[in-house]
Amino acid sequence: MIFHNTLISWYLQNKRDLPWRKTTNPYHIWLSEIMLQQTRVAQGMPYFLSFTTNFPTVFDLANADEEQVLKLWQGLGYYSRARNLHKTAQYIAFELDSQFPNNYNDLLKLKGVGEYTAAAIASFSYNEVVPVVDGNVFRVLARYFDIESDIAHAATKKEFTALAAELIPADQPALFNQAIMEFGALQCVPKNPDCENCVFSDSCLALQRKKVTLLPVKLKKTKVTNRYFNYMILEDAENKTLVQKRTQKGIWHNLYEFPLLETQKPEDFDFVSEAIEKELYKSENITTIYEYDHKRVIHKLSHQHLHIKFWKVVIEGTLSEGIDQIQLKTLPFPIVLHNFIEGI
Repeated sequence: MIFHNTLISWYLQNKRDLPWRKTTNPYHIWLSEIMLQQTRVAQGMPYFLSFTTNFPTVFDLANADEEQVLKLWQGLGYYSRARNLHKTAQYIAFELDSQFPNNYNDLLKLKGVGEYTAAAIASFSYNEVVPVVDGNVFRVLARYFDIESDIAHAATKKEFTALAAELIPADQPALFNQAIMEFGALQCVPKNPDCENCVFSDSCLALQRKKVTLLPVKLKKTKVTNRYFNYMILEDAENKTLVQKRTQKGIWHNLYEFPLLETQKPEDFDFVSEAIEKELYKSENITTIYEYDHKRVIHKLSHQHLHIKFWKVVIEGTLSEGIDQIQLKTLPFPIVLHNFIEGI
């Protein structure tokens, strides 16, 4: 039995019951694919359901306020995805009359849509014969065919895409693409795959050559930067606090945060309190400064580790731009700050 027949047969017996697999609606498929980038299905599912409930159509999403979109996205991470999602929804709704492009090449022109996402929408919505190549596909093909090319290189993606294009059946492109991704997600997993109970146990070259743990090859290491954030939680006589919007480029763009003191290294109470009193809030009458917790919260992003401390700063009088707890909880925050707010 040839590769795609075995794979599709496995898929039909083992596939998960996922809502975006029950439709060819490009809006729903686009939403799911954007949400599942760098995200596990279990984590992405409630967000998908929330978005499709709050924004049933691409026109509804386009008409939403960006803060509403970011608030619903809160906790999913990689927030540029949400901002691009919103801008692309506006483009489709207002420039394309709510009609999605119906082919791979035109889908590729949408903001936030790369080769993988364009291929997924084109095949799942329009049954176009174009292969999807994501991390799961890299892993399955690298192991089955014993390919040692470094997947961190752009040339390798072209190599795998060409191979997948040879394997994809012209009459079942959507089914094949779903199947190979699902196989990588459930069976040919990164660590400790159950190779003995695999439909390809007799033909997988990596298994035969005892190279399963070595493939796929990825030599490029991600350089991680450590950053040290000190957040000031101001509180005035009316129990109001102060927040600011992150408008600069970089992490958490257009999300809210408390006033921030970023330092080059971990700093103690004396350093931070002096900075608060002498540099940051000279005009305010500060009565008390203390740490919420002596431990730092370490929040790990793909390329950065944020070492976060929270400082309570009590102000005599009122803050002219202060907001109360009710308003505070309506704003979109990075998940680490949202969790802090929920805990105080």
